[in-house]
Amino acid sequence: MLDYDNEAERYDASRGGEPRAEAAAQAVLSLVPDRARSLLDVACGTGIVTRRIAAGRDALRVTGADLAPAMARRAAARLPGSVVLADSRRLPFADGEFDAVSSVWLLHLSGSAENARAIVGECARVLRPGGVYVTTVDKGASHNVGSDIDAVLASRPPSRAHDAADLVASYARAHGLVPAGRARFAGRGQGRSPRRTVADLRRGWFVTLPPGDPLAEDFAARLEALPDQDRPRPDPVFTLSAFRKP
Repeated sequence: MLDYDNEAERYDASRGGEPRAEAAAQAVLSLVPDRARSLLDVACGTGIVTRRIAAGRDALRVTGADLAPAMARRAAARLPGSVVLADSRRLPFADGEFDAVSSVWLLHLSGSAENARAIVGECARVLRPGGVYVTTVDKGASHNVGSDIDAVLASRPPSRAHDAADLVASYARAHGLVPAGRARFAGRGQGRSPRRTVADLRRGWFVTLPPGDPLAEDFAARLEALPDQDRPRPDPVFTLSAFRKP
């Protein structure tokens, strides 16, 4: 697992920057009802997406929350007075406080089914009746674009996808939420090149291939043998699922 305090400085540049953030924000807003007046962005990271959600709708008051102090500091610089340091499993907000809640690229990092259920439960708790929860699902699978890189990585040890769409839907249902739509958006600037994939592998991006492990180095060697080491392959396409609180 990556250390997101250490990642904060390079996070935006290494993940598509503003074009990716704009695509994500617009997709989130497409699932948030026009009547919504408050939105909580859980695990807001550096706030690059959160700021664009806020800018995309004048009447919407947006609050960000993140567990990593370095990430939260960057988000607070983008949204002064609107960011709190918080664990997504124990949000410091009242029941029914928000008209909408979003969690973009969070559930796949939860580490366990118990954590994923707790996060969805907290998002449901702080959502008012009639409000909408929007979250990314199937994040890992989104990166498989059928490239030669994906062919190499296909044989790596599997990991449990705690953000699988059917699992997230079951967690939402258990907390009284009902399906309310889907949206997709391109992860602009996130197409992998072999060289970048090797660098990500060696800093712990792939949880089943720990840095320094002989198996990880075997995969690195196979990736380094691919042609066009610096040519990005196609961008991933991410999926958002929305759930309404009756």
